[in-house]
Amino acid sequence: MSSTPDRGPVRSAAELNKLLRGLWVDGVLPADRRPEYEALVVQWAEAVQAEGEVTAEAA
Repeated sequence: MSSTPDRGPVRSAAELNKLLRGLWVDGVLPADRRPEYEALVVQWAEAVQAEGEVTAEAA
């Protein structure tokens, strides 16, 4: 059994960025969307790092 939590399907940094931008309404992040935003930021940062590692390995 894995000790790593299952986060569902892996999404690209670009897809996560689009989701993050969609949470903002007229330049403001609604307070009730803050937890979702924070979770997506963590996923986005992980995706950026993973995509950078893949790019570095290909070089």
